[in-house]
Amino acid sequence: MQTTFSEALSRAPLRAFSVATFAICMLVLVCDGMDAQLLGIVAPKVIAEFGVDGGSFGIAMSAALVGFGLGSWGGGWLGDTIGRRWSLAIATIVFSLATVGASQAADVWHMAAWRVVGGLGFGSAYANAITLAGEWLPDRWRSVGVTTLSVGTPAGGLVVAALAPTLVDLYGWRGTFVAIGLGTLLVVFLIVLILRDSPTFLLAKGRKQDAQTAASKVLPGAFELAPERHHTDRDGVSIGVFDRSNLRLNLGIGIAFAAAATCAYGILNWTTTMLTAKGFSFEEASYAVSVAGMTSIASSIAAGLLVQRFGSRIVMAVLSVSLLVTLLVLAFHLEQLSGVPGASESNVIVALIGLAAALFSAAIASFYAMMTYGYPPSCRSAGIGFGIFVGRIGAITASGLGGWLLDLGEGSVIPFFTVLSIAAVLISAASIIVDRQVPPARASA
Repeated sequence: MQTTFSEALSRAPLRAFSVATFAICMLVLVCDGMDAQLLGIVAPKVIAEFGVDGGSFGIAMSAALVGFGLGSWGGGWLGDTIGRRWSLAIATIVFSLATVGASQAADVWHMAAWRVVGGLGFGSAYANAITLAGEWLPDRWRSVGVTTLSVGTPAGGLVVAALAPTLVDLYGWRGTFVAIGLGTLLVVFLIVLILRDSPTFLLAKGRKQDAQTAASKVLPGAFELAPERHHTDRDGVSIGVFDRSNLRLNLGIGIAFAAAATCAYGILNWTTTMLTAKGFSFEEASYAVSVAGMTSIASSIAAGLLVQRFGSRIVMAVLSVSLLVTLLVLAFHLEQLSGVPGASESNVIVALIGLAAALFSAAIASFYAMMTYGYPPSCRSAGIGFGIFVGRIGAITASGLGGWLLDLGEGSVIPFFTVLSIAAVLISAASIIVDRQVPPARASA
């Protein structure tokens, strides 16, 4: 009996190996988040030792974003070339050792160099972990699994935020970098010993016997794997990310991902500055950011359920419109403030910031489900890496220009929210332009 791996996997119950693969990929991304966000947590200690101001130290803080973008694309290409498993192991080694190396930084530029190297690992790990886990999950779990993985990095930030104060007290900031880096390096053993490249990938590479062996981990019994057919199928010929058949997927995801990242980093990076300028205390402004972090995690998981139930086209359209309305209402409330806000007004603004974070995070999580579905096995890692790379452009733009837009308003938030509102509209490109949408559950069945 011949069947494709995806078809057979979807008919079978969820197996322990698929769950283990998902769990290890999630652990990698939690470690990714720990290493990536450690510098931001210990920044005051590092700034004091280096004797620089916050503006100068921003070079080191943003360096990982640059590396992340390049690493996601380059690491995705590597995953499509040598396999997701080994690429994930290499990425984890790179970001773990870069974290250890950063402990020896003597100045801002030295730290920035290590952060660029670490960013290469962060981005590559993200692209390959999502691809690998998605290929081992049956259709009914894939969208939910992929969007849940996207919360691994922020979850890692929560873990390291809890650990760092104790580690800094015991070992100083340099010792904390060594401890976290070496600790996350241990995950490499799990990757090498347990994870395997999916039969879908192995068949795309012409390794039929290896694919059969890998498939036996979740599909007991005698069967023969048939080549995987995809939307871009051309008699088994492998295609690249920039093949003409991927044009609308690349264009739609590229525009929408950059736009969503612009909203995300604009809100998350500049909310504290914006709210304190409007009369909020630092503690109140920080609380708003923490609320945004919590709603982001919850909505990213929920996004997978929504995409699976209703399909990606309608979900992306609703998220784009809802985010636009939320940003406009938030801008109106902020613009009306004069002096210290009252408790009720403060609560409304915090709630709106949390809602905005939930919406742009759900959109970003949904992109991963769309890319996992839309790109063929031959270039899936590189396709996801491309999407992340373009998203980093929006992240860097928002991080760099957000303060300038707030200054341009001279007390008004209109310039800042005008740009974010345009970005919210552009998120709809994922609904309008992309021609390979995740189908709703009923159509899929």
